Amino acid sequence: MAEFFDALNDDHIAFITKQPMFFVATAAADGRINLSPKGYDAFRVLGPDRVAYLDLGGSGNETHAHLVADGRITIMFNNFANPALIMRLYGHGQPVLPQDEGWDKLATHFDILPGTRQIFDISVDTVQTSCGWGVPRMEMTAERETLVKYHRQADPDAWVEKMSGRVQSIDGLPTRATDRYFGG
Repeated sequence: MAEFFDALNDDHIAFITKQPMFFVATAAADGRINLSPKGYDAFRVLGPDRVAYLDLGGSGNETHAHLVADGRITIMFNNFANPALIMRLYGHGQPVLPQDEGWDKLATHFDILPGTRQIFDISVDTVQTSCGWGVPRMEMTAERETLVKYHRQADPDAWVEKMSGRVQSIDGLPTRATDRYFGG
């Protein structure tokens, strides 16, 4: 049975810190629903009703576009080991880019990885847990280093130029580009 909570409690936070990956879902009024898997040590609980995650440049910037257009976000954690458990965080978020006023304070919570383009700052409205009994058990063997390696090897000027050209989502919604390169 699903249980709902107004905020994260200590058990929720302990569960989150053990998960090697999470999923992010967003949507705008018109267009596609975006659902993205995320890895690395990129998620932080900032309080019982506030979380954030570090976002690296990838194939698109749908989460940014959707949060600017609509604000709604759902984050899902799934325990692929025992005990079986799924946790969803429902909330509203905003992208914070390196050139934004709140970046410096928010960035102190993370080890900035090569290719970082923004941090998503999320207010948690509701926490939901459910059993996860239908999800298979799997083991984490290793992080994929490909994305970080790709960004680490990039030419800084070419990287910023490439990111500056990504100013809309696949559905044509506007996004803002980062103004700085975090290499390795």
